[in-house]
Parts: sequence; structure tokens; C-alpha cells
Amino acid sequence: MVLQDHFHPPLSLRRHWHAFHNAWATYIASYLNSLLPNGYFAEPNVQFGIEIDVAAFSDDGQEFADQDRVVRLPSDFSYNWQPTPPQQSLPFLPTTEAVEISIFNTEAGLTLAGAIELVSPANKDRASPCQAFVAKCETYLRQGIGLVIIDVVTVRKANLHNELLKKITSGDFVVLNSDLYGTSYRVIESNQEVKLDIWQQEISVGAALPTLPLWLRGNHCFPLELNAIYERTCKEQRIVVNSA
Repeated sequence: MVLQDHFHPPLSLRRHWHAFHNAWATYIASYLNSLLPNGYFAEPNVQFGIEIDVAAFSDDGQEFADQDRVVRLPSDFSYNWQPTPPQQSLPFLPTTEAVEISIFNTEAGLTLAGAIELVSPANKDRASPCQAFVAKCETYLRQGIGLVIIDVVTVRKANLHNELLKKITSGDFVVLNSDLYGTSYRVIESNQEVKLDIWQQEISVGAALPTLPLWLRGNHCFPLELNAIYERTCKEQRIVVNSA
């Protein structure tokens, strides 16, 4: 199985890319759960087109029809405090799309140990979504969480891996000259110096996907066999090579 272009015709007319990404994330999580030791589990988190409805969080001042059903807290009887108007109200663009697989360690409560991010078109749309994606990945790495980024989006030109390294490193780094890629990151301390180890592979439509190391906090490492999982996803979605 080789990577197909899910974002251009003819395949984009036959299958929705977001449905494929949803399934791909599910099968990646399933694959990891077959490898992870006791105390760890993986689960997908897929969100598309999230909208924040301000009206849903606004109180219109109307009383409940049945006051007997209202649960009153002690604070309701002591004072009726209202915040002052905000000093600023600025335009803000939330992250509206996320396709990720989270790996948790349950030994001491739910602790995030690793994350896999599947890039979506919205992540590469404009400066604000790009910065939001990079900031999320930076947060993972600052906490020592293992990270993998997979970008097979062909409809927009941006390299979020390069943008991430620009933000978090102070020295020179090798630029990845490809819009499609798979990258893996591990934060490690060696000789009293903290380093960021990086594995980076170019990805091309019509070529097999690479196998990347998935590092978890605690120095556990597992092979993320992207091509095998991609092939399973295509079969489950009834996508064959000659349909693209």
C-alpha cells in the first residue's frame, strides 16, 4: 500500500478526508493498544468544526418555571456578586480541528505519556491556526511528553515541524524541505544536558509510509508502523490503490 492523495480528485470525490482521518486515528490507537504494556492505553480524539456558541453560556435573566426544582447553593443566600465588564475583548480564533491519539499511563492516575498529531487542512490554513498547533506541540515537549506529527495534507503548503523547531530551539537545525512528512520527538537528559532528539522522514504520495519511533515519557519506545496501519484503514474504508 502506498499513500494516496485524499484531498484532491478523484479520491476526494469518492471519500471524505475527515472520515478517513477519523478512522486512521482509531486504528492507530487500536494498534498501540496491542503493543502497550500494562498500565498504558491509547485513545483517539477527533474534533472537526467546533463552534463556541456564546448564547449557550449567557444567562438571559429568566427565572425557572418551577422554582421548587432550583438547587440553591449557600452562596446564593449570602450575596449576589456580578463581575465588572472586561477591560478588553479581543478577536480570538480557537482550535477548531484536532485529530490526535493520546497515550496515557494509569499507574499514578491518568498521566499523558505520548501524543500523535495528524495534521488537518485547518492546521495549515492561516497564521493563527498554525501558531495554535505549534503551541500545543511545544507544550507537549516542554512537559517531556513523546510526540509524533504526521502530515499528509496536500491542499495547503506549510511545514509545521519547521515552525515548531523555530519556536523551541535557539540553535541551527536542519530544515525539512517537504510539505508532507512524519516526525518523532524525544526529550532526553544526557550528561546533565537536556536535548531534543528528532526523527524526520519525508512522505510522498505514491510511496509507502515510514515507521517512526514513538517515545513515551519514561523512555519507553514503540515502532509506529504507519504503512501497515494506513493499509488497514484503507481496507476498512474500501479504498484501493487503483481508485485514486
